[in-house]
Parts: sequence; C-alpha cells; structure tokens
Amino acid sequence: MDTQDIISWGAVRPDRALEEGDRIKALCEWGREYDVDGFVRMEMDFEVMLCDFTSGVRVVSSLALAKAGTSSKASRMFEVMYAGSWHNRYPGETRIQLDLSGLISFYDTELVPSLVPARFGKERWDHRLLNISGEDLAQARVRLEEFLSKPAGRSSSGIDWLALIRVVVDRYSERLEFARYLLNSTSPDTADSDSMVDVAIKTQVQLRNMLAPYILFDVIPPSIMPKTEVRGLDVLDWARPAYRLCATTHTGMLQDNTMTSSEKLLLDAVQGTTREICRVVTKMWGLGVLAGVDQFVGTAREPDVETIQNLMKTWRKDIAKLMAWLDWNVWVKCRPACGLEEMCYLTTWPIGFPKRDRPRPPKNRDPVPPSPSHPSENDAPVPTRPPRGDGPPRGEPAEDWERPQPRCVRRIDPYTI
Repeated sequence: MDTQDIISWGAVRPDRALEEGDRIKALCEWGREYDVDGFVRMEMDFEVMLCDFTSGVRVVSSLALAKAGTSSKASRMFEVMYAGSWHNRYPGETRIQLDLSGLISFYDTELVPSLVPARFGKERWDHRLLNISGEDLAQARVRLEEFLSKPAGRSSSGIDWLALIRVVVDRYSERLEFARYLLNSTSPDTADSDSMVDVAIKTQVQLRNMLAPYILFDVIPPSIMPKTEVRGLDVLDWARPAYRLCATTHTGMLQDNTMTSSEKLLLDAVQGTTREICRVVTKMWGLGVLAGVDQFVGTAREPDVETIQNLMKTWRKDIAKLMAWLDWNVWVKCRPACGLEEMCYLTTWPIGFPKRDRPRPPKNRDPVPPSPSHPSENDAPVPTRPPRGDGPPRGEPAEDWERPQPRCVRRIDPYTI
C-alpha cells in the first residue's frame, strides 16, 4: 500500500488507507503520460485494476449467473481465499509476466539509502516507507518513470532472472530444511553418544551433497588437527576452493555491461545470496570433516563425544541463522500438513484484520496533490475493515494478524478462519 501511496499522492498516507477509489484514480492519472493501461496488486488473490474499460479491452461475454442460493457469505468468501491460494507457490500467477529488467526495489540501498537506518533492528514485518526521505522518494519515482518512458524493445541482457533465482532456491531449499530437521531430531545435551554420532554423520552427508559439485580432488584437509585448535577461518583454509566454486558457479560468467540498473541489482542479490549459503555450508562441512564424521574425507582424528557435541551445537546455530536470513517462502507451510478438509492459510488482509476506529472517508474527496513524504510517529501497519459476512470471517481479528503464521483452516462449514 505504501508504494501505491507514493505514486498516487507523493507520500505515504496511513490516514487514507481505505480510499481505494481515490487511489486508483490518482494512479491512473499518473500513468496516463506513460500509456499505462492498469495496475495489478496482490492481496488474498490478484486484483487487476483497469484505468479505462473502453480502451484495449472488448466484451467477450456478459453472463447472468444464478444466485448463490443458500450458500453463505462465509462460504463465498472462503472460495475467494481458496482461489487465491492456487498461486501461493512457484510459478505463481503465470498470466502475469514480470519484466524484471525494470524492477524498482525499495530494498535497493543505493536508490533509497534513507530507509536503511529506519529499518535497522526491525523485522521485515515492520518494514515500511514511512521514513523515506523526499530526495529518495523523488529518485525512485524518476527511476520508474524513466523505465516506463523507454520503448518496448529497450535493450537488456536477456537473462531469465526468474529461472536463475529458481535454480538457487531449488538447489538449496529442501536440502537446508532436511539438514535442519536432522539436527533438531536430537539434543546434543541429552542424546546418547551413539545417537549423536549417527545424526552427525547423516547431517555431514547432506552437507557434502550440497557441495559435491564443487569439491575437487585437491581439496584435502590437514591430516592431524589437535583438539585444542581454535575452530576459526584459519583451520578451514583448505576448503576455500570449494567455497569459491560454490559461490561463483551460477553467476561467475555473467557480464554486467549489457545489464540495466535493475538487472545489476538482481545480479548483486543472487551473488550475495549464493555467497552466504556457500560460506555457511562450506564452514559446516569443513568442521564436520575436521571432527571426523565425513565418510569420504577425513583426518587422523577419531570422533569423540565432546567434539561431536560442540559440533552439533555449532551446526544448529549456523543453519538456523542462515535460514532465518534467507527467509524463503518455500519454508512457509503448515506443519503437520493439513487434511483433505483443510487448507493451509496465512492471515491476509482484509480477513482476520481488526476494524479501524474511524469512519470511512467521504466518497467524493479530491486527491491530495503530490508532496514530500513526512515521517509518521506511528509506523505500525494500518489495519483495515474485514468484509461483512454471516460466518467466522466477520469475527474477532486473528491472533496472528500482525505476525501471520501458517495454519490449517476448514474448507467446509463450519469455517474456522
């Protein structure tokens, strides 16, 4: 909503959160100069907002559908949620093709540096544009307008960025999740020595599988590693070649001289992500080798209980920190999986959000002209009114509306939104 506001009104306007009519009118007025036909945005499902129904579209059919009959409003609202859930996973809504060569991101620290201190120490849930400076706001709008002003056949690298990003996610997402599962299947403090060594060996196999394409014949650890040796970067120098290959394989040959500024941002994101994944995984694998739990490469050390116990604790911290930093949506799922009469649901506006404690604005209010953004004293998300209905969707706000967590909800009456 914040990004729509700065295009519509030149500032984030929490006080106008419900003024949807004025917002789309202002967006269309702004986009007229660039021949923008409409806008697409995502809520429980995707919304297509056309600016002019007399231009670029034609009537294909005009059907008089039967009345809903005895179907409850709760049932109909659930079906909206269910239809939107079809696109929760990759590849998403395939009828919408994104041109990532013109991507504008408010996580671009060069484009909008004023947001860096505003977000410091906050979770991503709380990242908003309330504290963007007027200069950064103007710069972001100029970047967007420059992209829209260029001809359709503008030059770009031609790289399929969605495919490249998906390669990285596919390669590591399930393997990292499985390694974390193994590490959490036992406690280093309470497990017996045999169980702990068994889990360590199984985890080491998974770590090696992730690095297998990058472990060359000359990646050899020291033959002897004293127990008192500090586990720092110096003892893992021998594993650096595997790290370098891992970190550069997918992007090392890409040339940025033909890339747009948006593509360079994407390249930097992919490189930064693969470097961090490879750094952590190489470190974990290397420490496992030195601890004597690797079945293919080893040292003269025999695994002992204290070493394995410390190794497991380090591994658990490393993988938890990495996965929290990546925060990939493939890991957002209901555990255990929902039954056939249920659907995995993440609280999404407007269902489950609290009502606003103020009346709706007048319908014919004139849009506010663009002005520099002013920080708000209250940067909490602005909740909006849930839809009216005769079932649970009309009830109290969901307990997790501020920090949504996946949960199973019923697909049949009685609904449990």
